[in-house]
Parts: sequence; C-alpha cells; structure tokens
Amino acid sequence: MNQQPTTPVLSQDITLACVDPWGRNVDVPTTLGYRKHDPYAVTLTFHSSAGDVEWIVARTLLLQGLASPTGEGDVKVYPSIDDDASVVAVLDFSSPDGRLVAQANTHELQAFLARTFAAVPVGTESEHLDLDALISDLLNDAV
Repeated sequence: MNQQPTTPVLSQDITLACVDPWGRNVDVPTTLGYRKHDPYAVTLTFHSSAGDVEWIVARTLLLQGLASPTGEGDVKVYPSIDDDASVVAVLDFSSPDGRLVAQANTHELQAFLARTFAAVPVGTESEHLDLDALISDLLNDAV
C-alpha cells in the first residue's frame, strides 16, 4: 500500500488579520493547504514564533462563508468588510484553550478555493478518498 504524502498538493500563503485579547490587530502568516486524498478539508496552518498550529476546516464551509454566515461549534465563517472597506471573510475559531477571530482577504480565499475545485470538482470528492490509508491511519492511531 502506498502512503499518501503529508504535504499539501495545493498551498497558498496568506496573512490573516487577527484580533488579540486586548483588541489589537495582529498579522498572522498562514498557509492554506489542500490534499486530493482528503478532498473535503482545507488546512490552515498558523505560523508563529511559538510554533505552528494547524486547523482543519471543511472547504464547503469556507466557500459558503464567503457569501453568508455559516458554521456551528468550533468554526464559523461569515462575510464582512474591514476598516479599509475591503471585502473579507471572518474566521471565528473556538477551542477549550481560547478563541481566535481572524479576517482573510476574500479574493485570496476565493482564488485558493477555485484551485481546489479545479483539482477536485464538487461531487467527485469520494472518488479521491483513499479508504485503505484512512483505515490504516485510524488503526495505527488506536494502538
């Protein structure tokens, strides 16, 4: 059995404008990643001096959040306008360790998502799943 690569097939570096606990904007370099063998997910890797943090988000959630508020639980996405009157997507992440509210440039996010949909069109995701690798990963994690 072939092991799937862990590096994204598609990636794009963006900068998220995040709000710190004191209400100040902080730019956070972030890498969007997409792997064909995990066709429903987009990874967001937040880079910081303390180390990288990765969140996995449904790509349809990101797409839907560009047009209207969407999401429940840990991740919510909704369209907005920033202080410079630019269209942005607000990404609201919650965990037991805290909350992160970030703004992504809508055009950058749309361009990245368009590339993912060109690689794996909507409705064909199941054709790209490697169920053998998934089962192997699950069994290895259980040990």
